[in-house]
Amino acid sequence: MGNLRGLIALVLLTLIWGYNWVLTKQALHFAAPFTFAALRSVGGTFAMFAALILMRRPLKLVAPLKTFWFGIFNCGGFLLFQNWALVEGGAGKTSVLVFTMPIWTLLLSWAFLRERVRGPQWLAAIVTLAGLTLIIAPWSIQGGLLSKTMSILAALSWSVATIMLKRWRAELAKDLLLVTAWHMVFGSAFLLLIAAVVPEPATNWTPQFMVILTLIILVSTALAWFLWLYVLDRLPAWQAGLSVLGVPAVAILSSRMQLGEAVEPLELTGILFIGGGLALLSFLNWREQQRTIFAP
Repeated sequence: MGNLRGLIALVLLTLIWGYNWVLTKQALHFAAPFTFAALRSVGGTFAMFAALILMRRPLKLVAPLKTFWFGIFNCGGFLLFQNWALVEGGAGKTSVLVFTMPIWTLLLSWAFLRERVRGPQWLAAIVTLAGLTLIIAPWSIQGGLLSKTMSILAALSWSVATIMLKRWRAELAKDLLLVTAWHMVFGSAFLLLIAAVVPEPATNWTPQFMVILTLIILVSTALAWFLWLYVLDRLPAWQAGLSVLGVPAVAILSSRMQLGEAVEPLELTGILFIGGGLALLSFLNWREQQRTIFAP
């Protein structure tokens, strides 16, 4: 029953995070990217601390310096580059580029943590990077390069934060919910600073925008983090990681149906390559976990 509930939570989380790309794209019609990133992050921070208080959980900050850097990259940098990418890029395609994060994490772990990368993992990386090249199309002088670059920077920022979590696991992973709340404090402060320094148009506070902002804060941020922690607690890591495949798929379908975003044949080939590379990596993670479980 625990596994079934975990799978239901994973499906719900995938739908929420996938559709969130469409909501964010719509929100950027009313607010500038840096301002909206700050609004979302600050609202999510208040929601997280309200939840901790209602649950009567401790609020004491642990490892402040490490939590600070984790927040700068995992919350601040990620939202900054994600919103910037969505200003000009399509929601579906941007989500695919951002969710190349596992491959960047694999390569960064090999370079900085000296983790071994085996032959099939290199194949997954090569296939994913080939798909990435097809989508970016560096040989083309047409527009959209800035959006694609920002998408990759969002993925890299997320990957750097994942490396930090791996390296500082003993201190940061003791209470992921508390670390999530505090890292959003630091990420929000960073985003507020950027929004204050960079000149942007005023936010158009329409009822539609306020509904979208509320949904993103309460559902896509606060509820989604609870679901993610619930999934991590009840499912193996390889199953939880399937959201990496599901979220872009939901984003592509919903953006096509609601926003009318089309995908060019070359881009579709690149998306299939990326999906294949990430699927291979998920399979390898599953196989490695099975070997660990059944090892004598």
